[in-house]
Amino acid sequence: MPDQPFAEHTVVVTGGGTGIGRAAALAFAERGAKTVIVTGRRKERLAEVAALHEAILPVAADVTTDSGAEAVAEAVREHGGTLDTLVHNAGIFRFSPLAALDADSSREVLETNVLGPLLLTARLLPLLRSPGAGIVLVSSRGGHNPTPDGSVYGASKAAVHSFTRSWAAELAPRGIRVNAVAPGFVRTEVYAANGLSPEAVQGLFAGVTPTIPLGRVCEPEDVAPWITRLADPANALVTGQIITIDGGLDITAR
Repeated sequence: MPDQPFAEHTVVVTGGGTGIGRAAALAFAERGAKTVIVTGRRKERLAEVAALHEAILPVAADVTTDSGAEAVAEAVREHGGTLDTLVHNAGIFRFSPLAALDADSSREVLETNVLGPLLLTARLLPLLRSPGAGIVLVSSRGGHNPTPDGSVYGASKAAVHSFTRSWAAELAPRGIRVNAVAPGFVRTEVYAANGLSPEAVQGLFAGVTPTIPLGRVCEPEDVAPWITRLADPANALVTGQIITIDGGLDITAR
């Protein structure tokens, strides 16, 4: 495979300020992308990522809104007008036990994880290179395995699974590929965002690690290479696929 498969490409990565999105944005930039547009709601985190590589362009935008989606589209138009890769990484988790269900947090999860990818893909569709563009969605093993106390999140990621396969079929005639990665436990800020202390996060990972056949949880850098592989034009016949990256947890869940 060439060292610079994304030379002269324009890439959009949502949720690009932290975690998997940050790692993916850097991976695309390091592999030759001309412009990597990173989006998110926190300007300071986007600026931190943009400072790491000259190809990364921060665009503060809430892509669950029409105005946010249009801001991303305008950035693409200003930087060549054609989009080669769209990575839907923005997503949130909220605990949602049925006995204490919070309607507002449930709406937040569904708007971010489901409505956001839907709105942004529709807005950017006229700009996607046809043929040749690729869409990669960041889902979760929660989309196909039980998620106790997290059913809303699980449902949102099951929707992402459905988007992946439905859009792959719908966009294949245009030569646009659609794939997804479905990570398991990953060391990101999502746990702190749900109120867990650093000690609680470490305890969670220590507790789950013995159940993972390969013996460790994922780092963002474990997931990013699969995003770039699925986006790589060399994989021109790969579409509609959902790659689980969980150290083998799926083996024990069946």
